[in-house]
Amino acid sequence: MGQKEKVELLAPAGNAEGFYGAIHAGADAVYLAGEQFGARAYAENFTREKLLECIRYAHLLDRRIYLAVNTLVKDSELPQLADYLRPFYEAGLDAVIVQDMGVFGLIREHFPGLKIHVSTQVTIASGYGALLLKRMGASRIVPARELGLQEICSMKKQADIEIETFIHGAMCYCYSGQCLFSSILGGRSGNRGRCAQPCRLPYSVQAGSALEKECYPLSLKDMCTVSLLPQLVEAGIDSFKIEGRMKRPEYAAGVTAVYRRYIDTYYELREKRGSESAAGAYQVSTEDMSLLSSLYSRSGISKGYYFRRNGRDMITMENPAYNGSDPDTLTEIREKYIVSKKKIPVDIKALFRVGQPAEVCFSCREDSFRAAGDAVECARNQPVTPETIKKQLGKLGESVFAVSNMDVEADPDCFYPLKAINELRRAAADGLAERILARKNAEEPDLTGQDIVSPGNFSPSWNTAFSFDYAAASGQKASHVCYALHTTTLPQLEAAADWLWKNRPEAEFRLYIEGDLYLQSKKKVTAICGELSEFGTFFAVLPYIVRLSDEEYLENLYRAVTESGLFRGFLVRSMDGLGFLQERGCELSCRLDAGIYIWNQEAGKELSAFAEGYCLPYELRRGEQKPLAGNKAWEKVVYGRIPMMVTANCLYRTLGQCGKGKNTPLSPAVLKDRYDKAFPVAVNCLHCMNVIYNSVPLSLHRELSFWRGTADLRLNFTLESPGEVRAILDCFLKGAPYPQTEYTTGHEKRGVE
Repeated sequence: MGQKEKVELLAPAGNAEGFYGAIHAGADAVYLAGEQFGARAYAENFTREKLLECIRYAHLLDRRIYLAVNTLVKDSELPQLADYLRPFYEAGLDAVIVQDMGVFGLIREHFPGLKIHVSTQVTIASGYGALLLKRMGASRIVPARELGLQEICSMKKQADIEIETFIHGAMCYCYSGQCLFSSILGGRSGNRGRCAQPCRLPYSVQAGSALEKECYPLSLKDMCTVSLLPQLVEAGIDSFKIEGRMKRPEYAAGVTAVYRRYIDTYYELREKRGSESAAGAYQVSTEDMSLLSSLYSRSGISKGYYFRRNGRDMITMENPAYNGSDPDTLTEIREKYIVSKKKIPVDIKALFRVGQPAEVCFSCREDSFRAAGDAVECARNQPVTPETIKKQLGKLGESVFAVSNMDVEADPDCFYPLKAINELRRAAADGLAERILARKNAEEPDLTGQDIVSPGNFSPSWNTAFSFDYAAASGQKASHVCYALHTTTLPQLEAAADWLWKNRPEAEFRLYIEGDLYLQSKKKVTAICGELSEFGTFFAVLPYIVRLSDEEYLENLYRAVTESGLFRGFLVRSMDGLGFLQERGCELSCRLDAGIYIWNQEAGKELSAFAEGYCLPYELRRGEQKPLAGNKAWEKVVYGRIPMMVTANCLYRTLGQCGKGKNTPLSPAVLKDRYDKAFPVAVNCLHCMNVIYNSVPLSLHRELSFWRGTADLRLNFTLESPGEVRAILDCFLKGAPYPQTEYTTGHEKRGVE
């Protein structure tokens, strides 16, 4: 971003009042959703007619509208997408916000020139993912909210793409897009805009020796960064985003007005004093801080993750109820920003010469429109005066225009009907409006990704055509059933290896080995895998989240894996991991884990250039999953604890027990809810993250016949002991009784709305 261009202030709108309030309070752009495909299913949202009206109004004021199309979409819903978007596209919609890769590809194909903003739900946490998505056609990235300012700057530099970050509002405990908590427990999916917010409920926490009885350990304080604006502006962020499409219009207007004022103030200071001096002179009043804190903030505010990785003081811990708002303040905001619409100042020139056509010209900035009427007549009785003409031309009523200057020239003895003057006024106003809109809509599209990659024109660096001959490798006739075994710890891998050698099942195997495990126990893992080579192939597993702090780790893992000659490829859990491998020109194969969501066949096509295989999502019911599969590219998780949350915050850190830098791995923490259900929490200090698992494992041991021959069957081992690994393998591969008392079948039959 150049020094002369201001950062964009982007405000939310859950309904028409919210839209007008945000626009009038000074938003440069507004993001909102229509009646379909928006990730706030319980917001009022916008009808087709109202949304078209808002696009027109925003463009007349030289503002922008971004439409949230940021849910995951089922195959049955995709045919509606093009018809849904077309009227908004034709009206000049400025951009769409997208999570689903199938939606991404269809928009790029069917709506050329329409900018695609990648939602924070895609969990982009490094420049690798941002650069990959830019090459796929994205024009803007909304990164994970957990990133620090240094990471955002690094992403901007590496990918050279527009970056939009949140500056105010509610914060999720989980990395956005990686939360299945609400979905698995109650069927209300955050990926479909229906989150029930179980993170705002009370839990007790056991983390090592520390115990915290009923509290709110997953409830983050709301973000407020108005005091950080100088640093954020100088970082080169392109758009500042306010959260809150579910909140009242007064919230959107009030918060937008405060941030508008302070953004403008900082630029004025910078112009007068220079950036360094301006930052020192920049101050936020206690009155404005109090106002922001009172506008629907949740039990206190924090500055988010810009300058910290995690910490107890980011959490509410006590009841996370919304603070009250002063009714008088809300009334004042409503009257100032919501009740009346903003007007565009216009200059009006009129010419009434006897015997010549009457002319009225409306001008606004660089646009103007001249309306001509019938010839002006000579007055027989009472002539029309300049004052009368001015009065009629000034009656702009519900029009978006308001008179700034008016110049009327009229012959002293001229006559022109008042009705005809009104018609000229309407024609000039409508003509000017259409001219403004036409100019804006005719602006050249600014697609950042110039060499867009897609399944049809992308040549992947790795060899996806590689085919492993299981039968030749094992000397046996390979079964049509293939199992994928994912081990997290060395004892689990040893137990799986011991079981395979003792039982020698006639099946194909794909073994996923955590990258952390391989780097920590390279010799032992290599020896074990060497002994198991006749059973199948091996893949190294990348972290759930790839951040700037993982750079050295990724380089070491990549070097070790590619030089080992042991691994066929990588299991990738994020678009950042995918981008990292692409940037390295990786020649090994790549498979995608369930965290890279493929809910529809178009998403599979969109990602087919980058991977040889995929994992079916947890949230679709089996009847919705099965049409996606049907070949060896697909895996189905039939056993394992579902990762409910992947988090940057840490329960150990919250309880003052940080294990960073210690040699002894931390044991899993435990969350207990009001019903005494225990959710184990794996603590990964190497990558500074937690993974909160479901209280019981997913097990489809009774559903295997439905999936055999349709997808490869995958068993994920996370917290299991060696004995539990053996017992699970006995159950799934030999038909032994299921060894655990409790389990869930997840969304196999119920799915999500």
